[in-house]
Amino acid sequence: MPSGKILVAQGGGPTAVINQSLVGVVLESRRFQHVTRVYGALHGVRGIVNEEFVDLTQETSHNLELVAATPSSALGSTRDKPDIAYCQQIFEVLRAHEIEHFFYIGGNDSSDTVRIVSEEAHKAGYPLRCIHIPKTIDNDLVGSDHTPGFPSAARFVAQAFAGANLDNAALPGVYVGVVMGRHAGFLTAASALGKKFPDDGPHLIYLPERVFVLEKFLADVKATYEKYGRCVIAVSEGIHDASGEPIASLLAKEVERDAHGNVQLSGTGALADLLCDEIKAKLGIKRVRGDTFGYLQRSFIGCVSDVDQREAREVGEKAVQFAMWGDRDGSVAIKRTGFYSVDYELLPLTEVAGKTRTMEDEFISTSGTDVTDAFRLYLRPLLGSSMPDAFRLRAAKVAKVLKP
Repeated sequence: MPSGKILVAQGGGPTAVINQSLVGVVLESRRFQHVTRVYGALHGVRGIVNEEFVDLTQETSHNLELVAATPSSALGSTRDKPDIAYCQQIFEVLRAHEIEHFFYIGGNDSSDTVRIVSEEAHKAGYPLRCIHIPKTIDNDLVGSDHTPGFPSAARFVAQAFAGANLDNAALPGVYVGVVMGRHAGFLTAASALGKKFPDDGPHLIYLPERVFVLEKFLADVKATYEKYGRCVIAVSEGIHDASGEPIASLLAKEVERDAHGNVQLSGTGALADLLCDEIKAKLGIKRVRGDTFGYLQRSFIGCVSDVDQREAREVGEKAVQFAMWGDRDGSVAIKRTGFYSVDYELLPLTEVAGKTRTMEDEFISTSGTDVTDAFRLYLRPLLGSSMPDAFRLRAAKVAKVLKP
């Protein structure tokens, strides 16, 4: 007899809208008569192997809606990157609890976990439907026009740089803002959407899709500073030299690494400080300031795209529909169908798992320090409605009397 049990989990970095996907799964699942229980795993795959489940069937619809509108991962998350042995443990727990549908909300690593668990179920002849639900602020999942979580983070970045530009215009100098993105520069590129007037910052944008040359960077900053009397710079944390070595590790005396052995880029503030030090030392500009946006980008409450919220809910709902009405596992993908409308497809897990999308060449200017209008047209609908705007005094000058 079928058990009618479902398990949903959240993995990787939290976002402003990942709970919309979670609630989409729960509410849509409860519409199907044969579903008896909807479980949630605490802290992603780690919660699965430790059998730390909560019964989401008992949550009221009202509270679920409140949680949906709250940023970050309500079930908790994990940075565990399961190998085959780990995934075999996941499968054994799912089988022991008679789970028939497994939904995992996450990015590249999460999709690969779903793929392996799906393969283990097939080998064992166990009827388990496995669906990956997309999530990442990096926007680096292959096969999707964009990924839930990215539009809200991009909205934050655009607004933050618009504010930094206003500050920099009032007290001119050089400002460096470092944005998340190890391999893909989509989020850093979003800084360009904060520009309104031709001389607004960011004046320079550096992405991991292009090789970073320190000498050219300093020359760019010098030329921009001489032209405008100031310079606002957006830098991806993942910028690297021609060999692929992160600039943060080349400039730093000591390098911190994460659990996977990667150079720690997020949340350290090192890259911004190092670039500022180079500008001060080599260009002699006195007023140089740097910020690392770090974790602020991911779950900033009150700065959420309504488009992102809607689509994050729908990918959760569509995942359930694909699972209940389809006969295959897969990864839900968003496909743009008009100037701005979308549809949803279920892609084979092998097309998404473990792959990384980077910014297309058509989105990056030939100079390599700006984005194109094609990128602006791509991103603007995702940022949602009611984007704040900035204005200037028209400043009709009065003739000098003492110093004509």
